[in-house]
This record gives sequence, C-alpha cells and structure tokens, in this order.
Amino acid sequence: MIDLNEKPLCTIPRVMCWAVDNLELLKSQPDESVDLIYCDILYGTGRNFGDYQDLKPIRSEIEAHYLPRLKEMHRVLKSTGSIYLQCDSNLVHYLKVEMDRIFGLKNFQRDIIWRIGWVSGYKTKANNWIRNHDNILYYTKSSEFTFNKEYILYPADYVRRDGKKPTGIGIPIEDTWNCNNLDTLNSIQIMSFSKEKIGYDTQKPKVLLERIIKASSNEGDTVADYYLGSGTTAVVCKELNRNFIGCDINPKAIELTKTRLNAGT
Repeated sequence: MIDLNEKPLCTIPRVMCWAVDNLELLKSQPDESVDLIYCDILYGTGRNFGDYQDLKPIRSEIEAHYLPRLKEMHRVLKSTGSIYLQCDSNLVHYLKVEMDRIFGLKNFQRDIIWRIGWVSGYKTKANNWIRNHDNILYYTKSSEFTFNKEYILYPADYVRRDGKKPTGIGIPIEDTWNCNNLDTLNSIQIMSFSKEKIGYDTQKPKVLLERIIKASSNEGDTVADYYLGSGTTAVVCKELNRNFIGCDINPKAIELTKTRLNAGT
C-alpha cells in the first residue's frame, strides 16, 4: 500500500506524486477524499508516444483498463465533487456508457468540446474532415456540486447587436472551448515558441487546467490527476492554492513534475 503521509513535494499547498499504477494509488485512498478529478487519459489509439504506450483500440482491453479505475474514482470523489476525463472520438462513446452506469446518467453534466487550435502541419494531409478537437466528459458525484461560473471579459470595444455597450461581468463560457476569437485556449503543441513546452508529446496548456480547476474547486480543496503526464495539473494546483495528489506509471512524468514545481513553470 502507498504511504499517503510521506513527505510532499511542497507543503503549502500540499502536493503529492507517485510513480505507480494509478489503480494502486486509488485503492490506497480513503472514501470521499478528493474534491476534483481531472485526467488526460489514454486515448486507445495503440500508438507508442515514446514516453508511454497507449492502449490498443480493442474494446475488451479498454474496458479491462478503465472499469476498475472509474469505480475507484467514483469512490474517492466527495459527494460535492466533479470529474473531468479528457479523451477523443476513439474512446468517448465507450467511456460515456460506463460513466453513465457508475456515476449515474443524472450526474452527467457536459461533453465539453475543446478545439485544439488552428489547423496546420501533418493533420491537413488527411483525405478526410480534419480532426481538431478533444472531448472532455464532465460528471459530478451528486446533484449538489461545486461550480464557480466563469466568464470571458468583454473587450473594450465590444458592443451588442443593437450597438449598445454590454452590462454584466462578461460572456458566460459555454461547452465549446477555443471556438471563437474571444476564447483563446490553444494547444501548446501548435505553438512553436511556447515557453511552456517541456518536450512531452501530450502536454496540455496551463490555461486549460486553470479553467477546470477554478470552476470545479475552491482554494484549499484537493485535486487529483491519475494520468499525470507532463505535470500540468500539479503545477496549476500549486499556483491556485489547491492541494494535489497524483501519479503516473512512467517515472519520467514524476521527474518532469518535480522539475516544473521547483521551477514554477
């Protein structure tokens, strides 16, 4: 069993990470101990990303991997908690059915579409509609859950269709992200000179995690990421004063996370 009281990577907020199979960590955690779960999961493409081997696109393999983990995630999530699983069209239909069973269809909140950004490079060579989005399945544990509504602030020159200046905080964020000029949430993979890049193939941008963490947790809450990858969730939690617990079966992911936490990036 994992020692959940070992020395954290940082103490305020408390950040804990392990290079272990996520099922082992999940089984070590108490019931209802996490406020928010975000995972950029294995997509079931069968690809070798260098840093990790993805699951094969075989339904039996996908179900064997995810079913026990989803059940444990449901167990450790607080009654007011939320879970966001990021995937793509290869997997979203399998996950949606299983999450409906485990979390309850009534607790399905949104299938968020995250547009990756402008289309360029090898993707444009496909003789097909160009794939340019991820799905983020958002569920809650119950009907009473933490949610801090977020808005995009009006630009200084923004006017309504009647020509008048708007009132209120701003434009409420919808469930399609990075899909208009006011909502900039591009993948760092398409930004050649991004200072965030650390050389991890599937690294996600901090702005994406900031949106999710701000919306579905409060300062001092505990956030978990069981597919830690490049460590972005841990870094953002430290910056936003959230406690964090996470793991990745790849030791390189944990070392990258430690480096980023120490560097503040």
